[in-house]
Amino acid sequence: MRRSACAAAFALSVAACSSSSNHAAVTPTPAGTASARASSVAPAIAPPGPAPAVGKVLTIVEENHGFAAARHEMPYLASLARSYGQATSYATLTHPSLPNYLAMAGGSTFGVSDDRSPSAHPLSGASVFGRALATHHTAKTYADAMPSACAQSPQGRYGVKHNPWAYFPSERASCAKDDLPAGTPSAGALHDDLARGTLPNVGLLVPDLCNDAHDCSLGTADGYLKQWIPALMRGADYKAGRLAIVVTFDEDEGASTGKILTVVVAPGLHGTASSAHLDHRSWSRWMTDLVGAAPLRGAASATSLGKAFGL
Repeated sequence: MRRSACAAAFALSVAACSSSSNHAAVTPTPAGTASARASSVAPAIAPPGPAPAVGKVLTIVEENHGFAAARHEMPYLASLARSYGQATSYATLTHPSLPNYLAMAGGSTFGVSDDRSPSAHPLSGASVFGRALATHHTAKTYADAMPSACAQSPQGRYGVKHNPWAYFPSERASCAKDDLPAGTPSAGALHDDLARGTLPNVGLLVPDLCNDAHDCSLGTADGYLKQWIPALMRGADYKAGRLAIVVTFDEDEGASTGKILTVVVAPGLHGTASSAHLDHRSWSRWMTDLVGAAPLRGAASATSLGKAFGL
């Protein structure tokens, strides 16, 4: 009898609520269904969308030291490798410096076996920087100690052999516009693009001959990274998840080619180690993939550095 009385009272209260002209009519949900139970608890919340895709890469190239030395003598870089991502089988291609940089920019060493200036090695065809611009993306090189945009000769602590865009004459006009003196973390071209959130899709930061460990210690190079990388990570591009930062070396210190430390810092990486067999053509392949362009020369058969890290 008590259950009947309660049921009758409940029915009357429902009827009273339904008769109110101040409430819109709703389609009843069968009692006991999952949707009925969920609607009685809380409104549905849409799941978060996918993480933003990396669309920009800024790469810093250090000099002339192999994997073990860099891990041992660069504690800041080693900490980034542990915290974010590192390639454990990334090999240099040749010696000396220049052909390795050309492999990054052009997917090939072009048969170059010296460090001479662009006047000695005017290369035909496109670079990854030109490919980015041709597909309506952006590309820039920021070179420390460079006296003027796209400088063609070494001067002081500026080594043109470390600035590969300068070796592609067909892109000289673009190089003169977007291959710029880097400045410092507090002023200059890179600082300004960082502050505006307008870093390029394909970006290269070329330290000077001391800060890249060519003429100075690995500790000096590590201190340079400790100045720039936190600034890059505080920038709008990194915070939005669209920027990855790469640190690599042009070559090791041995007479033969060997393994070099390559670190990838990106918001989605957490202690990731890739054992894929990679080299500087892998970087080139990533840059053209990034902008939707065909890979250049030998990079067509290389594994993309970005793909090796799921980026």
